[in-house]
Amino acid sequence: MKRLVAEFPLPENFLPALLTFSRNHNPVMILNSNREHQLSEDRYGSYDFLAAIGQTEEYFGGPGCFHILQEFLDSTRDWIFAAFTYDLKNQLEKLHSENKDRLLFPDYHFFRPRFVLAVPKGSSKILVYYLAESDNPATVENLIQQISSGSPSQTNRPGFTAPDDAVTGAAGETPGSISCSVTKEEYVSQVNRIKQHIRRGDIYEMNYCVEFFAQGLQPDPVRTYLKLNEISPMPFSCFYRTGEQYLLCASPERFLKKTGSKIISQPIKGTVRRGNNAEEDRKLKEHLFNDPKERSENVMIVDLVRNDLARTARRGTVAVEELFGIHSFETLHQMISTVASEVDLHMPVAEIIRAAFPMGSMTGAPKIRAMQLIEEYEQARRGLYSGSVGYFTPGDDVAGACFDLNVVIRSIGYHAKTKTLSFMAGSAITIHSDAESEYEECLLKARSMKQALTHD
Repeated sequence: MKRLVAEFPLPENFLPALLTFSRNHNPVMILNSNREHQLSEDRYGSYDFLAAIGQTEEYFGGPGCFHILQEFLDSTRDWIFAAFTYDLKNQLEKLHSENKDRLLFPDYHFFRPRFVLAVPKGSSKILVYYLAESDNPATVENLIQQISSGSPSQTNRPGFTAPDDAVTGAAGETPGSISCSVTKEEYVSQVNRIKQHIRRGDIYEMNYCVEFFAQGLQPDPVRTYLKLNEISPMPFSCFYRTGEQYLLCASPERFLKKTGSKIISQPIKGTVRRGNNAEEDRKLKEHLFNDPKERSENVMIVDLVRNDLARTARRGTVAVEELFGIHSFETLHQMISTVASEVDLHMPVAEIIRAAFPMGSMTGAPKIRAMQLIEEYEQARRGLYSGSVGYFTPGDDVAGACFDLNVVIRSIGYHAKTKTLSFMAGSAITIHSDAESEYEECLLKARSMKQALTHD
């Protein structure tokens, strides 16, 4: 099917209008760079905003994820939006996931949207990509008018049917209803046991996460996402819906981007809060940059990412473009490094992702042993947390598709039918880790999600 494009002036308050409109559509994926709120420019970003509405073809869960993805890309050569769960590790290595899964996201979800709405970086225009076989300029103009007016769609075309499970109501109950999977004492004990594995040489570093969850809450996903995005306007933010499951994501981290033959990964290791004034802020940034533990964590993951990218790179092209970069956001500072490589143009796109998945910043080193211990020490299946969501552009015969994928962290997952919500937070455990400090870091990372679930 042929994809055409129409151009419109970017409406005011487009994000809340589109989110309101999206209540009647399934699936939906809205990728939001929050560029106007970023304190430093993402020099690798291509779009301020991307949204996928409805679908003409989609694939869920089951074996052969990366083979299916490549066939889908090759057969459509069109926009594809995707979600990968952390548990795809079990398709890549001799691993398993037996911990409790509260949200039941499919292992993967790939869909070809009916409409793609794109705002290129720095543009005041919105581009609407539509399929000539099912739509025309009149239906596209009607789409933009409906979004801008906040009125629900009345058409019965595929992708425009209002679901029976639409969620409405208050933005959420008090965080007192939210439980943590471990007590502080249990957390400290677990970290000390993980450090014993490090002393024995089993691993050098492990990302250890805890789950916060609630049963019976009925947050409005749209209002909760808007509040989370207001509290924490991150560059890899996402609102995603498939069926009765929602992801409300405020991620600061890029997993992988492909543009032409260049691959970019930007692992994060190292976090500190923002200061109460400019001088305190400067001292916190300086402390983060010079902290030997944080630098040790960061460089170990950089080495792991270099190894992952080398599996698909042209020889001699893997390079660290930035090491220990301190990037500031509205609520915290992060230590971010940038690793890049070049791939042959004939390299299958899905193989590039498969070779690096799951991302080293959310596993540890060595990766396989760290993932085995994650299963042993964590109480919940990670699911979409520590996975990735993002987009693929239409590919061609020479270079294939380009893509940009995030790391799903700082995110709320919600299952509307079971009225279950879950979010996780974690940190890297090394031999230098202080268990109580790591616990406080988890609470810092969980703060924005808890705030988003409070009453207005």
